[in-house]
Amino acid sequence: MNGALWVSKTGLSAQDTALRVISNNLANVSTMGFKRDRAMFEDMLYQIDKQPGGLSTQEYQLPSGLQLGTGVRTAGTQKVFSQGTLQVTEQPLDMAINGQGFFQITMPDGSISYSRDGQFSLNSEGQIVTTNGLPLEPAITIPENTKNITIGQDGVVSVLTAGATSPTEVGTIQLANFVNPAGLEAIGDNLFRETTASGTPQVGTAGLDGLGSLKQGSLENSNVSVVEEMVNMITTQRAYEMNSKVISTADQMLQYLGQTL
Repeated sequence: MNGALWVSKTGLSAQDTALRVISNNLANVSTMGFKRDRAMFEDMLYQIDKQPGGLSTQEYQLPSGLQLGTGVRTAGTQKVFSQGTLQVTEQPLDMAINGQGFFQITMPDGSISYSRDGQFSLNSEGQIVTTNGLPLEPAITIPENTKNITIGQDGVVSVLTAGATSPTEVGTIQLANFVNPAGLEAIGDNLFRETTASGTPQVGTAGLDGLGSLKQGSLENSNVSVVEEMVNMITTQRAYEMNSKVISTADQMLQYLGQTL
């Protein structure tokens, strides 16, 4: 019975982790560019009392043996980088990546982080920055007397200034991609950091070499499906209840043994 209690305890811990992942997904259902997580589990070491294929007699082998599991543990969490739906905002500095790739963001220490959130604005110097004031990389500055901003699908930024008859190109937004985006480290503020698991960034022009194109005046919604997460939550709740029931049953059996011995 003590073994059953321990196994069920690991089950409760695993389902608690699963529920935490689901709750974070649902909390960020309205976060632009958010990518949902999924929890991954694996069984723990087995107690092998009889080896499969071992000899039961000099002539016969055991067909399956006797292997007792010791529970479950969380193997990890994984970001799911499927495309979110695009929402039209008609704001000139809102951008959505339709396909693969990340915006490059310069951090205060000079390092580069990566984001799918295309909510940009201008700072006091006319530089394109995130909602937290972090500049886009490469840096692009919009002149003061700009009347209109155009961002092409290839990332070319053009402006029409007062008194001008034709637009002027002021820079190009480049995207970065990774061999294994799921290996990126999420650091909050809709940002990711490069790791050895993600591989080095492959920087290029939007719409080329497998990179997605840019959609001006649109934002990418989170890829969280509320219906799917609710179903996962119900499944997790049922699994938690079943593990709790095992603990209750094992406790009753131990109480019975204590009364009869």
